[in-house]
Amino acid sequence: MRFFKVVFIFVLVFAAFSVHAQSSAELKKQREALVQQLEQLNHEYQETSNNKKTTLKQLTLLKQKISLREQEISNINSEVRNLDNQISESNNFVRNLQTQLDQLKKEYAAMVLFTYRNQSAYNKLMFIFASKDFNQAYKRLKYLQQIGTYRMRQAGYIQETQTELHVKINQLDKNKKEKNNLLVDQEKEKKTLGEEKNTQVAVVADLSKHQGQLKQQQDEIQKKISRTNKEINAAIRREIEEARRRAEEQARAEARAAAAAAAAKAKLENKEVATPKVRIAEKKFSDREALNATPEAAKLSSDFLGNKGSLPWPVATGNIKQGFGIYYDETGIKNESMGWDVKTNQGASVRAVFQGVVSKIKDVSGTYLVVIQHGEYFTAYSNLRSVSVKDGQKVTTKQAIGTVATDSSTGEAIVTFAIYKGYSPVNPKIWLAPN
Repeated sequence: MRFFKVVFIFVLVFAAFSVHAQSSAELKKQREALVQQLEQLNHEYQETSNNKKTTLKQLTLLKQKISLREQEISNINSEVRNLDNQISESNNFVRNLQTQLDQLKKEYAAMVLFTYRNQSAYNKLMFIFASKDFNQAYKRLKYLQQIGTYRMRQAGYIQETQTELHVKINQLDKNKKEKNNLLVDQEKEKKTLGEEKNTQVAVVADLSKHQGQLKQQQDEIQKKISRTNKEINAAIRREIEEARRRAEEQARAEARAAAAAAAAKAKLENKEVATPKVRIAEKKFSDREALNATPEAAKLSSDFLGNKGSLPWPVATGNIKQGFGIYYDETGIKNESMGWDVKTNQGASVRAVFQGVVSKIKDVSGTYLVVIQHGEYFTAYSNLRSVSVKDGQKVTTKQAIGTVATDSSTGEAIVTFAIYKGYSPVNPKIWLAPN
């Protein structure tokens, strides 16, 4: 019975350790992810801080670093608390094992003493022959055999308990060392956090001195974004109007041809045909009908839609710096992004995400905008340093259309990419393949 009690306690403690082990593994995984993010931010911040001018970009990166650093310290605190719980439970488990071991040794010693005092074969035979009947004699014989077996089992229990006790003591020492290492890391992170906060104060002070200049930079950026969006809308409007004009001309031509055919048929049948002016009804085309008026355009739209979720990125390697939709800039001003800002390598080639026709190339504040039509869909690529295609040129999927421009103040190479269905911008996330 005592053995089963020991086993039950062991199972409970092992289950508790399994929960803590899983939690510890998750915390370590989270800390590793935070460390990777911090390393990337440190690299970006170093690139930005190499410039002599303090920019809002530096302040943004500092804020992100401080936030991640605080998360990492919080993560370490959770790991330390977790280890404290494990150490406490290990101590309790060790004490329980030690108590059980002492009790097993005490019982085993009593058993050995009893066996020693009754070890002669004469005493055993007398114990058996003193039975009242054969049934009692048999039970006494089995009892003597069970005592020997039980003694061997008790010795095995003692050995197992000693081994388990040794393992738990080693695990306890390991947890204590790990806790000490975490506390050392925590102190380092706190020191680094203090330094970064001091740097943030200095950057804010420096930015305050150049507030007017920074406001001008922000205004220029917003004006460039506004001009780019206007140029994209103008290109789409022109293509829709041109497509509608062609479709209406085609509809009028077909109507005239049908009227001429009817007149010719009547003449052949010797019927009198009135010759007043024939009024041809004008057909009104929606934007979508106009853009898909020709079989080629309709097929291109269908193919583009068929590749939803698997279109290639506009650059071979890159990561998203600003996503689609509403966001707030470094100064807290609300803005709306019509696409993605994708950071890539300096001088990287920008490529078409699908086959189509170049609809517009425009110089916007010193960098180029390229708009490509894919039936009723349009893709826009802005902030290009150079362009390698021409207006009206057909392009294929992944064909290079230019190279990305690099911001001289931050050293970042960012291409802005957008997808439109008619006039409506759509989120590139649901169209591009996972990076």
